[in-house]
Amino acid sequence: MLDNLINLVREQAGDAIINNPTVPNERNEEVISATGQSIAGGLQDVISSGGLKDVLKLFGGQEAPSGNNPVVQNLSGNVIQQLMNKFGFDQQAANGIAGNLVPNVLQKLVSKTNDPGDNSFDIQGIFNQLSGGRSEGVNIQGLLGKVTQGGLDKDGDGDTDLQDVMAMFSGGQGGGNLLDSVKGFFSR
Repeated sequence: MLDNLINLVREQAGDAIINNPTVPNERNEEVISATGQSIAGGLQDVISSGGLKDVLKLFGGQEAPSGNNPVVQNLSGNVIQQLMNKFGFDQQAANGIAGNLVPNVLQKLVSKTNDPGDNSFDIQGIFNQLSGGRSEGVNIQGLLGKVTQGGLDKDGDGDTDLQDVMAMFSGGQGGGNLLDSVKGFFSR
């Protein structure tokens, strides 16, 4: 997945990196690679810190991958920090790169993931990779379907959170291997 994500960043890197006078040409590939790694790491951090619902909404098309989306903001922040720390870009330059690139990359990633004719990304593979294999046995496509249909609010409190996901898998019975798998998916 990481190689495909870096290739996706490369495809979108035109004005943000390749044609950007702030980025020395000899460092283009390093910046592209670091950006892809930062996006992947950021997605992993969002999921492990309880943001699974937000990521599922993004991939399910309920939330647009715009600069106002909390997942995009989080990932952009990661990219900005990485660019500043690793390459010495100032805040304005790093903001320009991330602001131009992250929403476009996520839009393409979501589009490719949801395109049955494109097998470069698949939602189950992405989540397996991001969770370090802990999402095996969890039907991510099924979760995505529940999010897009609004069917994850199992406790009726108006939001979808970890309690709802746990209730869905335990069936109210308090556990089992699948529930343990979901709990492990949310922790690092």
